[in-house]
Amino acid sequence: MEQPLPAERHRRIHELLREQRVVRVSTLSEQLGVSEVTIRRDLEVLERRGMLERTHGGAVATQWVRSEPAYRDAASTNPLEKRLIGAAAAALVEPGDALYLNGGTTTLQVFRHLRAPGLKVATNHVGIALEAADRDVELLLLGGHYRAPSNSVVGPFATEALRRTHATKAFIGVEGISVGSGLTTPVAAEAARVMIEQTRGRVLVVADHSKIGTVADFVIAPLEEVDALVVDEGCSEAYRQRLTEAGIEVIVAAERVSAASGGR
Repeated sequence: MEQPLPAERHRRIHELLREQRVVRVSTLSEQLGVSEVTIRRDLEVLERRGMLERTHGGAVATQWVRSEPAYRDAASTNPLEKRLIGAAAAALVEPGDALYLNGGTTTLQVFRHLRAPGLKVATNHVGIALEAADRDVELLLLGGHYRAPSNSVVGPFATEALRRTHATKAFIGVEGISVGSGLTTPVAAEAARVMIEQTRGRVLVVADHSKIGTVADFVIAPLEEVDALVVDEGCSEAYRQRLTEAGIEVIVAAERVSAASGGR
């Protein structure tokens, strides 16, 4: 049987991904009549084009985010997972830490769960500022242009203020995190970029499983600038392993909460 040309194989792999979301190397090899080595090369090519994310033994289709969800809609998506992530992330904070928290519904959950004393928080998140009145936290709210979809302030005022500060830890919320594309967002996010640059300690991404393997139009930072990801149990074991191999510590929120509570 005549083997399909590379372009034809790529087209058929893409079609199968659109139908099934997940494909295995062994299955593709059998269906297309080529070796598994050839299929792996095809997947490497398609990953570079942003069409898929390779996993152990196969690949998953890349999910693209073209527009930023409204803040209210984002807040109602995976709320339990975001609370668990917020609690697990806040448990990593030490007394006296200086923190960056960017805009987003998951970083708000991090702030709500902060318990360590003597904290300083710099943020462009208006929602965090509104909840800071009754908290024993020194808060710096950045100035700038208010964006309702993210409930945050952006622009040169915010970034210039950030460049005059440093933090010991940064908690960054994103719309997409992937091995191939790094941290991405549907709109330019200069504040998050500067927060990462100005952090003198760990950079931690907080994202529920719907953001894993997702790609948006604007790159915030490459994956190598991230130290850890705090995610819920919905993130597949295969993708966790890929992130670990890329040098990212993966902290699964539910597992941390379960361990802390003695398994209750």
